[in-house]
Amino acid sequence: MNNKNSVKVTIIIPAYNEETGIKKTLNKIMENINNDSYEIIVVDDYSKDKTAEIVSSFDNLLNEGIEKKSICVVGNTVIDSLLETSKKIDLEYEKYINYFNDNYKVTFNNFKTILVTGHRRESFGDGFENICHALKKISKYNKVQIIYPLHLNPNVQEPVKRILGKIKNIYLIKPLDYLPFIFLMKNSYLILTDSGGVQEEAPSLGKPVLVMRDNTERPEGISSGTSKLVGTSVKEITKNVQRLLTNKKKYNSMAQSVNPYGDGFAANKIYKHILSNL
Repeated sequence: MNNKNSVKVTIIIPAYNEETGIKKTLNKIMENINNDSYEIIVVDDYSKDKTAEIVSSFDNLLNEGIEKKSICVVGNTVIDSLLETSKKIDLEYEKYINYFNDNYKVTFNNFKTILVTGHRRESFGDGFENICHALKKISKYNKVQIIYPLHLNPNVQEPVKRILGKIKNIYLIKPLDYLPFIFLMKNSYLILTDSGGVQEEAPSLGKPVLVMRDNTERPEGISSGTSKLVGTSVKEITKNVQRLLTNKKKYNSMAQSVNPYGDGFAANKIYKHILSNL
């Protein structure tokens, strides 16, 4: 992050797992430096927390002309809601087990469940054809079941039903309400998706996310290790799913990464920030 094109002073900050203090450090430097032409370089040494995401978000806001004193990184309130919902689901666990068994003949014992969501227009045509052929290959893996709440768009329904409709361990089900969907995320081993919301929510439930897109508007998940771009290539999708199914170290490195989108206390942080600035 720099102040002007002509840089006279460079400040280098080495950082490792500094999420609790990096913003304060940046603010202190910017408040006290007596030079109009400077840059700050944060060298992140493979932090396992949200250091890189905080610095990136901070820099983006400064580039938009937002005053540094107005920036308070709190996370997304959707994670607050997700974690509260997750607690409620745990209290009615058998209800949701019965829901999936009664409605779809789905059980979760003795299987690694792969949850799939896909609906983006950019994948219509060859993209969805490739996704379906990848899922068909994955369905042949031992002790795996695939659950795909199917979007109602005909461009999704047609190739999915045609290619996957008769495969015994692939369940093509109707779109779910929020609570059953969260239950399904909680009981999945990993998630294949092109959904932005799922990219934010799944890491808080400890689920690795493979993003079936060539790019994402949520790069924080990629840099933090909670998700990985695999595109719509049959080879890339199957290779990365196989790796997560068979390589426990790789699986844990994604499942145990810190969610960059929130810790469940965003609303509380917002409240405290507003209160302290009244």
